[in-house]
Amino acid sequence: MEKRFEYFAHLAVLFILVAGCFLVLRPFLTATLLAAVGCVLTWPLYVWLLRRMKGRQNIAALTMTLSLALVVILPLALVAYNLTDNVTTFYDGIKQAVEAGPPEPPAWLKRVPIVGKSVAEYWHLIATSREETAALTKRLLEPAKNYLLAGGILLGQGVMEMSLAAFISFFFYRDGVALVRFLNMAMDRVVGTRAANVLGIINNTVRSVMYGLLGTALAQGFVATIGFAIAGVPAALLLGVATSLLSLLPVGPPLIWGSAAIWLFYQGTVGWGIFMLLWGFFLISGVDNVVKPLLISRGSNLPFILVLFGVLGGVLAFGFVGVFIGPTLLAVGFSLIKEWAARDSMG
Repeated sequence: MEKRFEYFAHLAVLFILVAGCFLVLRPFLTATLLAAVGCVLTWPLYVWLLRRMKGRQNIAALTMTLSLALVVILPLALVAYNLTDNVTTFYDGIKQAVEAGPPEPPAWLKRVPIVGKSVAEYWHLIATSREETAALTKRLLEPAKNYLLAGGILLGQGVMEMSLAAFISFFFYRDGVALVRFLNMAMDRVVGTRAANVLGIINNTVRSVMYGLLGTALAQGFVATIGFAIAGVPAALLLGVATSLLSLLPVGPPLIWGSAAIWLFYQGTVGWGIFMLLWGFFLISGVDNVVKPLLISRGSNLPFILVLFGVLGGVLAFGFVGVFIGPTLLAVGFSLIKEWAARDSMG
């Protein structure tokens, strides 16, 4: 009886200790996970840099940390600042344009099958009715302004999380070898002789998912910038960067190239508007259907639905940086379950 009491007392103390540690570390959990993902992704580059610097771990880790800050955090900070700073100006300009009233609908709009006549009639109503224009402004522009402001705030929070993650990554880089050695020992106790295989699965999965997400974002941003420049859309480079950022979210890029197409139609350049719609649908959004599965499948056969749930659930759980953490966590869990299921079936 006394031994059983001591056993449960030890369990209670252990539970309290683990719960206390979790409560203390919870504010830093998101940044720590993001730092771990970033370090796994860039570890080969750090090893190469460490050799070039003749084993000086502090200098190599600091160089990697500053490089991540310059390449990732600084551009995001500039985008967040410009977004929140220009939302009001952009909103006021759109509001003035709407209140001034759109021009009469073009003649070709009525000839569009099925929806052309009704769209042209509603367009004419907006162009001739100040009350309808005011109602449209209240119905559409106010939610759009709030959405953009919320997006800027979310992006700003993501920049703060990434800044903290960059600070944490310095210690992950510097002490990475010792940390991996400790993880190997811990995994040996948990899963036995297959620990190295489990860590290999985690490593490959993290890299494949991140390469898929980031590679797709860069490819879509590059293709979008070319399309915007060809069509004569203003601030093509800035819109390309926005496309890269929004490509991490479902149906993000169509919000950018679709808005650009609407602007071209509004300017009267119907041909370029149609070009922008075709370029966006077949090339910008088409990249997502080709590049992302190709890159992710190199290390993990993660179903698309898990990528989608990972992005949405990650954003809800961790904020902006959840677009990286969510899919990665689901991919690691999915790959480990597949590995254990295969091992049990063989056994």
